[in-house]
Formats: sequence, C-alpha cells, structure tokens
Amino acid sequence: MGGGSVFLFFLVFLLFSSATACGGCVHQATAAHFTSFSALSVGACGYGSMALGFSGGYVAAVSSALYRGGVGCGACFQVRCKNTKICSSRGVEVITTDLTKSNDTDLVLSRPAYVAMARRGMAKALKKLDIVDVEYKRIPCEYSNKNLSIRVEEKSKRPNSLTIKFLHQGGQTDIVAVDVAQVGSSNWQFMSREYGPVWSTDRAPVGPLQLRMVVTGGYDGKWVWAQKEVLPVHWKTGSVYDLGVQITDIAREGCLNGHTEGWK
Repeated sequence: MGGGSVFLFFLVFLLFSSATACGGCVHQATAAHFTSFSALSVGACGYGSMALGFSGGYVAAVSSALYRGGVGCGACFQVRCKNTKICSSRGVEVITTDLTKSNDTDLVLSRPAYVAMARRGMAKALKKLDIVDVEYKRIPCEYSNKNLSIRVEEKSKRPNSLTIKFLHQGGQTDIVAVDVAQVGSSNWQFMSREYGPVWSTDRAPVGPLQLRMVVTGGYDGKWVWAQKEVLPVHWKTGSVYDLGVQITDIAREGCLNGHTEGWK
C-alpha cells in the first residue's frame, strides 16, 4: 500500500466517521418534476443518456445537501408525497443522477417517478401540482443481476491516462477513495474524483489492472477489493467492465436532523 493511499484512507475515514449521514432517517422536503426527458441526459453526475435507463427512468436531481459535491451520485431514495388524497403511502424509489439548482425544491423527479407516487387513477391530479410536500429517506440500491462496474471514459488514453465512471453501485454506502494497480502488483496508485462517480489518474500502470475502493456507510469505512483482472492490457474507451463484486452494506447512522417514526 502506497503512503499516499494510506494517508488518503485515514483522512477520508476521519471525515466521514465524524459526519452524520441521512440514510435511515426520514426527512421533510418538497419535490417537483422535470417536464421532459432531455433534462435528465445532461445531469451533473455525468451519467448522460445512460440515466434514462436507470430504474426504469425513476431518477432525480437533488439539492446540494444530498448531492454532497458529487459523492451522492447514484444514491437511492424512497420518496412519498404527503397529500394522502392523491398519493400512495409507498411512494417511489429513485436514483440520484443530477444536482438541482432550484431554491424552491429539494428533489426534482423524472416525470415517471413523480407520477408513480400517485394513487391509482390520481396521476393526472398529481401532475397538476408543480410542487408537493414530501418525505424521503435514503435506501440501499439493489442491482440483483449486475455487479459494480466501471465505464472507461473517452478522455482516457492508454497506458497512463485513465478516467473511469462507476455504475450499478449497490448498498447504502459511498465510494470515497479508489486505487489502481497492475494485477499481481502491490504498487497501488490512487485516483482522484473528478466529479460524481468519475475518477481519474495520469499515473495508471500498464494493464492488466485491478481496483480497490474505500467505501463508507454511516460511521464505518472499509476496503472493497476487485481481486480479479478488471481492465485488460488493451482496455478500450467507451467500454464497460465488470468488477466481479457488489457493495451491499447498509449504512449505520444517527438521526439528528430527521426521524424514523411513522415510516413503513
């Protein structure tokens, strides 16, 4: 383990262990909806048009407090509106793909996600409301048929310039550090977060490559290793590679600014 990686791990761990996350807590907020799908393909998380296929299009832009400088990209939330006459008690599950710059709402849902909060036969009535009072909580993301994967971004250039984007991150945790090394080597090089789920380095070793990540959940941090070869020697930009692992941890956290009562 390189000295830079050790320092980065403990710095990140200390920062996150002192923070109170919002995973199991129920929070009061307001929500609006996008009027078109085109807005979803230019989200701040950098998923692009891929976002349209996430969870059947049930995605959301979130406030800066939930976006957390991009760390919150890919986080999953259950959202339900509080108008019990037109909305169901189950609400809808969404994936974070964007940052909303609106000062009026905390969440901006895709049209399918917004309508999914309605009771049967009440979708039209809900769409007439531009903003609704909601409550939300963070929930684990579930990808039952997919492992954690990376997409090699187009700006990458073999062998040393590597930019990757994480996809299909399960569980209720955040990736806060990433290292890359040649398969079989202990000479790990740390990667830097560019934004959201995108990490990069100009010092990538020659492939084949393996990855390891530090993930946090509430008060805990741990290494997650992709033991196998993740990237071949001749990796290609635009390609998606399976890490062979999935993150399934559930966050442990307190609720100083929210509550857990009354939510089923």
